[in-house]
Amino acid sequence: MFDVAFSELLIASVIALIVIGPERLPKVARQAGEWLGKIQRYVNDVKSDVGRQMEIEELRRMQTEITEVAHDLKKSVEKGAAEVQQEVDSLNAALEGEPEAEYQPTDWNTVYAVRQTRDRLRERREARDAELGRKRRKLPQRQAHL
Repeated sequence: MFDVAFSELLIASVIALIVIGPERLPKVARQAGEWLGKIQRYVNDVKSDVGRQMEIEELRRMQTEITEVAHDLKKSVEKGAAEVQQEVDSLNAALEGEPEAEYQPTDWNTVYAVRQTRDRLRERREARDAELGRKRRKLPQRQAHL
């Protein structure tokens, strides 16, 4: 803090001894030590108060940032919910507006023909890949629903 050499302290103490006198010097030294201690405590208190104020200010800044993020998140969730609600409403309106479709029995011959065509195309693709030397990952075949 202060660069005070031993020689400077010796000169100051000799001057203090001459000016104050040997009877009052111990009392003055004790009083100076008490004042110095009070000053140090006061400086430490001020430092800690400033540190606390800085922490409080930083926490307030963080709080405002978090509330802004929460507000933005709330807006985006509300917007998404409104879009979903709009889709649901439009689907409900579309379902309510359409007359019920008449029941038509399933034409199993058509279903069978489509499956046969699909299987033939798969076999051709596998044969072509085998000719070209490619290896294709086998996909699990679909199970027929009963």
